[in-house]
Amino acid sequence: MRYFDLLRMSATNLLRRKLRTVLTVLGVIIGTASIVVMVSLGLGLRKSSLAQIEEYGGLTTINVNNYSWYNSDSSSDEEPKRIDDTVVADIAQLPHVEVASPILNVSVIAKQGVYEGWFQIQGLNQEALQKMDIDVAEGELPPADGGLQLFYGNQVITNFYNARTNEYYWETMEVPDVDLMNDPLFLIFDTDAYYQAGGTDGNGQTITPPKKYIIPTCGLMAGDLETYKENCNTVFADIDALKAQLKKVFKNKVIPGQPTTKSGKPYKDLYYEEVYVRVDSMEYVQEVQQAIQDMGFNANSNAEWMEQTQSQMGMIQMVLGGIGAVSLFVAAIGIANTMMMSIYERTREIGIIKVLGCDLRNIRSMFLMEAGFIGFFGGLVGLILSEIISVVINSVVSKASSGYYEQLSFIPLWLILVSLVFAVLVGMAAGFFPALRAMKLSPLAAIRNE
Repeated sequence: MRYFDLLRMSATNLLRRKLRTVLTVLGVIIGTASIVVMVSLGLGLRKSSLAQIEEYGGLTTINVNNYSWYNSDSSSDEEPKRIDDTVVADIAQLPHVEVASPILNVSVIAKQGVYEGWFQIQGLNQEALQKMDIDVAEGELPPADGGLQLFYGNQVITNFYNARTNEYYWETMEVPDVDLMNDPLFLIFDTDAYYQAGGTDGNGQTITPPKKYIIPTCGLMAGDLETYKENCNTVFADIDALKAQLKKVFKNKVIPGQPTTKSGKPYKDLYYEEVYVRVDSMEYVQEVQQAIQDMGFNANSNAEWMEQTQSQMGMIQMVLGGIGAVSLFVAAIGIANTMMMSIYERTREIGIIKVLGCDLRNIRSMFLMEAGFIGFFGGLVGLILSEIISVVINSVVSKASSGYYEQLSFIPLWLILVSLVFAVLVGMAAGFFPALRAMKLSPLAAIRNE
C-alpha cells in the first residue's frame, strides 16, 4: 500500500467519528498548552534573573578589593598587602582577562546655588569605561584628555539637598533645581577641611575653608529617577585626570582615603581599594576569580549568585514542566482509548484488509498515523493557545509589577519545535499498543465479527 493511501485512509478514519476525534484532540491541546506555558514560566524567570544579574554588575565582571588595609595595624613591622599599578598589571596578564582597571574612589562635596550634595567620584581607565556598556543620554563618557571631566549617573541628582531647608529629594519628592550638564558645579575635594573650617588644628591655627573647583560635566547616563541600574548613583572620571587633580589639590598632603607611612607622610604612589576586572567569557569567571584570590586579594563576582539562581530556576522549571506533563499524560490515555475504540469498531474492516493480503506493517502504520495526526493537530493548536496565554500573562504581570517583569513567560523557538515533535511522539506512543492489537487480530475471526 502506498504511503499516500495510508495517509488518506488515516484521515478518513478520524473523520468518521468527528466528535470523538475533536474531544481527543482537545485533550492534547490542553496538555501541550499546559506543558509549554509551565516551561515558559520557568524560562522567563531564568531569563529575568539573568537580566537582573547583568544590570547589577554583569555576568563576566569581577570586583577585586582590599578593604583590609584600613584595619591593618600601623604599629606592625609587616606592610599590609595593597593594590597598586603593579598588582593591576599582574591581574591584567591572567589568562582570559579582557580588562583590568584600578578604581580610585574619591569623596567630594558639590555645590550649585542653594543646593549641596555628597557623592563619590570613581576613576577608571579608558578601556574599562568603554567596556562597561554605559548608556549615554547626553554628552559622552569621560575623555582621555582635556583635564578632569565628570560623567553622572541618572540618580546622582537625588544626592543633593536644599542647604536652606535641609530637605532631600526623598523627603520632598521634588527634583533639586540642579543642572549638572550646563551650569557650573563647584566641588570640594578636601572634605575634612570643609567640615572643620573655622576651628583650630593641633597647633592652634585656624582652619581655613578649602578651595572650590569648577569641574566640567562631560555627560549624563540614560534613565530617569525611577530607573535603577548598577551605576545609577556613580560619578565616573578618567583615572589619570582624577590623579592629576588630586595631586594639584593636596600637593604634598595626604590624600583622604590613602594610607600613610608610620611617620604620617603620604606614599609616593597611590593605592587602590578596588580593581574592575572583565573576563572574556562567562565560563572562565570562576577560574579567574580563584586566581586573583590566590594572589591574596578579595574577589567576588555574580558567578556564585548566577550558579545558585540557575540551580533554583532549574528546579522550578522541572516542577512546572512536570505539572504540565501530567496533563499531556492524561491526553495520551485519551488517545490510546480512542484508538482502542476505533479497533473494536473496525474489526471487520481490519480482517478484510488482512484477507486481501495487506502487509501487517501497513496496518500498524495506519493506526500510528491516526494517533500521530491527533498529536500533531492537538500540539499545533496547543502551541497557538500557549502563545496567547503567554501574551496575556506577560501583559498582566508587566502591569502589576510596573514593568519590573516584562517577560515572565518566554517561549523560544526551540520550545515550539520540541513541543510539537513531543506531542506527535506522545500520540504515536499512545497508539502503539492499539496498533499491535490490530496487527494480531485473526483475519477469519475479524471477518465473522458483527
